Amino acid sequence: MYDGIVQELIDEFGRLPGIGPKSAQRIAFHILQTPTFDVARLAELLTEIRERVRFCEICGNVAEQDRCAICRDPRRNAALICVVEDAKDVAAIERTREFRGLYHVLGGAISPIAGIGPDDLRIAQLMTRLADGTVQEVILATNPNLEGEATASYLSRLLTTMQITVSRLASGLPVGGDLEYADEVTLGRAFEGRRVL
Repeated sequence: MYDGIVQELIDEFGRLPGIGPKSAQRIAFHILQTPTFDVARLAELLTEIRERVRFCEICGNVAEQDRCAICRDPRRNAALICVVEDAKDVAAIERTREFRGLYHVLGGAISPIAGIGPDDLRIAQLMTRLADGTVQEVILATNPNLEGEATASYLSRLLTTMQITVSRLASGLPVGGDLEYADEVTLGRAFEGRRVL
């Protein structure tokens, strides 16, 4: 659509997840039209992130050291591990300020259609972490979709052989939602997960 390097920039932004052609075009033109936009700093950060950021050797979360800040924090409850699909899920849970245990990032979810099986995830590392008997509860916080449910079911079956409590995050109705707009599965889970007030 555009000549040369402008189109190349739009194409590169368009390759990012969640950015469609129009968003890619808006970002590219924002950079072009905003004289105060620090392009050099953006380029520097993109280079630095590749050099400095790695994944925690214990939990798989993003880190700038061998261990992430959560795994290094002695105030965290080592008897609780929350299993999530991706590092961005850790950030979402941390924003709630409700969980004070440790995490384990699987690096995805089981998806036969995408060719991702249990061996492609960090399940073996999880089992190694659980072997020493420190952990008393594993909270399965995979996404409430087909792949996340399959992963949670697989892990639940795998962990039944151990003397560990396995729980799943509750799912149900969102705050501010209307019952008439809820799908049957969500409404059914809301009934299953109900609690006494």
